[in-house]
Amino acid sequence: MNNKTITIAVLDMYNGVPNQGMRCIIDIISRFNPFVSLKIFDVRGKSELPEIDQYDIYISTGGPGNPLIGDGDWDVKYYQFIDALTKWNSENPVKKHVLFICHSFQMACKHFGLAEITKRNDTSFGVMTMHKTKDGLADPLFAGLSDPFYAIDSRDYQVVQPKLSVFKKKGAKIISLEKIRDHVQYERAIMAVRFTDYFVGTQFHPEADPISFVSHLRNKEAKEKIKEMKGKKKFRNMLEDLMDDDKIYRTNETLIPNFLRSAINDILQTKKMMSN
Repeated sequence: MNNKTITIAVLDMYNGVPNQGMRCIIDIISRFNPFVSLKIFDVRGKSELPEIDQYDIYISTGGPGNPLIGDGDWDVKYYQFIDALTKWNSENPVKKHVLFICHSFQMACKHFGLAEITKRNDTSFGVMTMHKTKDGLADPLFAGLSDPFYAIDSRDYQVVQPKLSVFKKKGAKIISLEKIRDHVQYERAIMAVRFTDYFVGTQFHPEADPISFVSHLRNKEAKEKIKEMKGKKKFRNMLEDLMDDDKIYRTNETLIPNFLRSAINDILQTKKMMSN
């Protein structure tokens, strides 16, 4: 790899389960060619993790299953890896940037001790509204997105009950919350956190595009399950939301590109200052 190329490691947390997420992530990264190169690491299937000094940016994917349970091997290595990245950033001028998505986001919140991770009463799935917090309104991750904005949500677990004293101590910020549900007496889940200037994560799927969702619906069993879960009217509304240029398309075209542009600019500017 030449010195002018930004290297990206994609941490595959899907555990071998077929998904559209990886295609979406690779598609977004490909928009930054020829300035970046990427390599995929099978974290849960093969306990693969990259050499920290070989990569500049990390995207840790979503995945199935309970984020509180690992096998005592890959999960231990994964948490050690997060700690190693944190240590690197405290000791080196050129920082490592990380985006945690869904399952990875839940694990990161657990590891940093920021909140509780609990099982939802039912699965959250579909096009959902995401609300920016006061800190989220100014966060570069969401630049160009309305408030609220829209994203694909797919999860059986949730991050709730933030430990505000830990947030304050670590300098972390809640930047997005789930939709307001006046008729339901449940606490609103945390949908995005700025862990540090260089680590950020989302509970929802910023990589998801309408193609990935429609592909999922081609599975008749999955389609009927969603109809039963949401009802026919909400299902039709969800399909309309899916095709709206200002909803999922906008998030897909904006959020991860924002993360990548911000990270790339920070890395290149720091390297330029160091070379002067």
